[in-house]
Amino acid sequence: MHAKKHVAARRYRGLWRGWLWIGPAVLLEVIFFIYPLLNTLVMSFQNADETNFVGLKNYQMIFTNAAMLEVLKNNLFWLLFGTVLTVGLGLLVAVLVDQLKVESLVKSALFVPMAISFVGAGIIWRLVYIYQPAGDTQIGLLNALLALLKLPPQAWLINPNFNNYAMLLVYVWMWTGFCMVILSAGLKNIPDDIVDAARIDGANRLRMFWHITVPLLRPTLAVVSTTMIINILKIFDIVYVMTGGNYRTDVVALEFYNQLFTFNNYGLASALAILLFFTIAPIMYINIRRLRAEESLR
Repeated sequence: MHAKKHVAARRYRGLWRGWLWIGPAVLLEVIFFIYPLLNTLVMSFQNADETNFVGLKNYQMIFTNAAMLEVLKNNLFWLLFGTVLTVGLGLLVAVLVDQLKVESLVKSALFVPMAISFVGAGIIWRLVYIYQPAGDTQIGLLNALLALLKLPPQAWLINPNFNNYAMLLVYVWMWTGFCMVILSAGLKNIPDDIVDAARIDGANRLRMFWHITVPLLRPTLAVVSTTMIINILKIFDIVYVMTGGNYRTDVVALEFYNQLFTFNNYGLASALAILLFFTIAPIMYINIRRLRAEESLR
């Protein structure tokens, strides 16, 4: 009996010792994540000033209002083209410069934009895209080049036909280097004996790329792609700095900001935040599960 009490006391002390270590982290998680999440979820079912519950009205507005649908369409545009271009160009550059003498130089040059914040990059590229009416001196780099070629200047950030593409170019310029570095590291881990065997079998560069490089890089491609998807779903800084969401360039994160801080519509802003959360959370969950599965196989 005395031994059982001693064992129980040790377990009790061990339990409290464990909670003593993890307690602060759990408390911070509850205060800064769980409570704000639940509070935001509740507010998403309320009206603008949080005085009445309106059910799913805010979510209905997101998926039926013409302006909100354009916001969702812009996010899908960023999601599709941003992911494909950054990951695709990163993989292409990683394969092309692999084992070249200038490999480190090319990687360094492409990775430099990562050192710039989104706000800084937006300001830099706004100077590139500056537009002056035809006949005036063009101080923007692109329009100055068009003037040299005797072509009319373009309002790159105002014209809805290509302003989203102009901002997408900034994102691709910044993040292609990141994708390239990660994919290049995965490329270095491909066993040489597999590559040599493929060459002996007569595989050309294109067949080696599609049947060896891409399949063996699939886990790395998945990590890079999900990272880009999460980043793009939360895109805010570039659009805010370059157009402010005007000229049909608004995105979900920027619309959330405007609804909350400009229009004081807490209900709709909370619904947009919850929409972003439940879009990103499954992607992160799948990514974490895949990483754990890969670690268990090692």
